[in-house]
Amino acid sequence: MSDTHAQKAPTRATLRSAGTAPAPSTQKGQSAKKRKVRYAHEGGERPALWARSISWVFMIAVALYFLVPVYWLVVASTKSTSDLFSTPGLWFANFNLFENLKALTDYDGGIFWRWLLNSFVYSGVGSVLITLICLMAGYALAVYQFRGRNVILAAVMGSMLIPTTVLAQPTYLLLVELGLNNTMWGVLLPSLVYPFGVMLGFVFASQAVPVEILEAARIDGAGELRTFFSIAFKMLLNGGVTIVLFSFIGTWNSYMLPLLVLNDVKLQPITVGLSGWNQASMTVPGLQTLVIVGALVSVVPVAIVFLSLQRFWKSGLAAGGVKA
Repeated sequence: MSDTHAQKAPTRATLRSAGTAPAPSTQKGQSAKKRKVRYAHEGGERPALWARSISWVFMIAVALYFLVPVYWLVVASTKSTSDLFSTPGLWFANFNLFENLKALTDYDGGIFWRWLLNSFVYSGVGSVLITLICLMAGYALAVYQFRGRNVILAAVMGSMLIPTTVLAQPTYLLLVELGLNNTMWGVLLPSLVYPFGVMLGFVFASQAVPVEILEAARIDGAGELRTFFSIAFKMLLNGGVTIVLFSFIGTWNSYMLPLLVLNDVKLQPITVGLSGWNQASMTVPGLQTLVIVGALVSVVPVAIVFLSLQRFWKSGLAAGGVKA
């Protein structure tokens, strides 16, 4: 009976020798390999200690490079003029922030707040118009196939390589010929030309707008404008927020063109106004503190806009980098 049982139930060694059962070491190796692959897929491979240390040092250095000037600006805004030059720059002294804000409001009839309002007009209205134009242009380049399309795309990409300061003088001469110098339109109209926003709109439209949906809308009788504003525009909203953010910050920090175009102090943005105060602070005592406080106030709107649009900005960048 034992011989019969041995024939019916072959041993594991017999199966392994016949090639029908894997060796225990092979099974352990495969399971360890699966665990390693699963770990690399879920969390990524852990870099070496020296690589992590270099990364941390680099990130801390970059963070300090950007945050230390902001910290100094906050500290300096709380000081009086005498404390500004007699106390350590990175440490607080007597708290005079509210007194400095009152002096900023009273100086020259409150012209600072007029500059701030002008900057909101240039950046707010300008960024909305810029975004609409860029989305429409990018949508047209992405959806329509026409002769010269690649030439236009190449021209848009090439224009991104030209610094805006190089174009300031020719733009100013053109505005003088059109009679738009020393007007708000002289600052708004040139800012509407934003090649970087056009390229972003092209990328967003290429990835986020399916051609099948547009064809279905046309079959239902929708015109091109209705198709864009009713269907495509809603798909491009997240990407449009990214263009709004970039254009708002760029217009807010614009300096050269408003300096050339605007002669009226009441039409100047905050960048040009504070620059004039900074130059006058060499001869006007106490104006240095107002320049610093004004710079701090001018940073607040940009920070609010960035933080409020941050989640839309991230999703907009993802929409432009991942194909739908």
